[in-house]
Amino acid sequence: MCLANSIAFGLGLPEHAMIKLLIWGSAGLIVYVYFIYPLLLWLLQFCFRPSFRTESIEPTVSLLVAAYNEAAVIEAKIQNTLNLNYPAQKLEMVVACDGSTDATAHVVRSFAETTSRVRLLEFSKNRGKVATLNEAVPHLSSQIVVFSDASSMLAPDSLRHLVRHFADPRVGGVSGVYRVLKKDQASLGAQEDLYWKYETFLKVQEAKLGGFTGAHGSLYAIRRREYPFPATNTINDDFVIPIRIQQHGYRIAYEPQAVAYEEAQEMEGFVRRVRITAGNIEQLSEIKSLLWPLRPIPLFCLLSHKAGRLLVPLAMVVLVMINAILWREPLYKWLLLGQLLFYALAALGRLVRLRPAFLRLPYYFCMINSAFFAWAYHALRIGRLIPSRVELDRLGNPPSIS
Repeated sequence: MCLANSIAFGLGLPEHAMIKLLIWGSAGLIVYVYFIYPLLLWLLQFCFRPSFRTESIEPTVSLLVAAYNEAAVIEAKIQNTLNLNYPAQKLEMVVACDGSTDATAHVVRSFAETTSRVRLLEFSKNRGKVATLNEAVPHLSSQIVVFSDASSMLAPDSLRHLVRHFADPRVGGVSGVYRVLKKDQASLGAQEDLYWKYETFLKVQEAKLGGFTGAHGSLYAIRRREYPFPATNTINDDFVIPIRIQQHGYRIAYEPQAVAYEEAQEMEGFVRRVRITAGNIEQLSEIKSLLWPLRPIPLFCLLSHKAGRLLVPLAMVVLVMINAILWREPLYKWLLLGQLLFYALAALGRLVRLRPAFLRLPYYFCMINSAFFAWAYHALRIGRLIPSRVELDRLGNPPSIS
């Protein structure tokens, strides 16, 4: 009520009108971000679609994996890479071992001793992913660097689909796409699968408009000479690296046929959602690069996709709290009851595995948006807007007892 009173006083509006403005403004923001923006993207492609050239080419490629304690998956990752449908003499796999304390380096070394297609860069100290990438890239000589996670398994033709975009000299980077495996074996696997299909649709439409700025960390490629050496405390390298390349005048392409598979349990988790939220906050600092020279399409996409998502959790809280003030009015009573039913279903979805799977969507939606408040609490606690990846990974984990 105090919020409504303050805003109403500042705008010179009646208090009742201000309450309704807050209700419909909050509801409108949520609807815009998740429904209207995707529709606008789809419609805009009929008005404006830049054309770019693709063709079958075979540049030299270094597939780079920054690995920290990945012994459980690194052998499968190496085998997957060696089996890709790409000329063996033009593809190498480089594993940059970031101070691992398990058998990761040992496994990679055993492959490197038997084939020149696998290289190990072993660093004694764990410094984080971006610091490892920054030190590893100068050791590469290939035309194209493909970044991939140790837990991501690539479809056989993924590299061929990625590199064909580099036939166009205006393309500086290309992103592949996530696919979720074993979704039925994870508590939120079906919801993760639906979420990434939705994200893929958005990214495809953004790329068609020339407004795609980020990439999927599980699989993306860049021209090696354009690697920007981001700050070592960068959270979302898969956003910062492509957008810095875009600042050099290049386009970032999106290739849905270049597929990286991850198991659902690798992709879910609240801590991961908090890290994504912190990364989205970090990404907003890149807006200035889109303002001058003005690049309206990428700016529109960044504000609608990333900034809008950050405002949705606040809009959800404002909507239910302000709506409660007008609960006696018929329209707003039904709107409030609908929200309460949604949150009750979310709470139930947290406690039990509802069937059919779509009944857990309210819980999934609330979970990914509540990560914003966990980020805010953590940022206030440590006194820094952007916590480090290490600090974010520790969120919610009890301190070790020595």
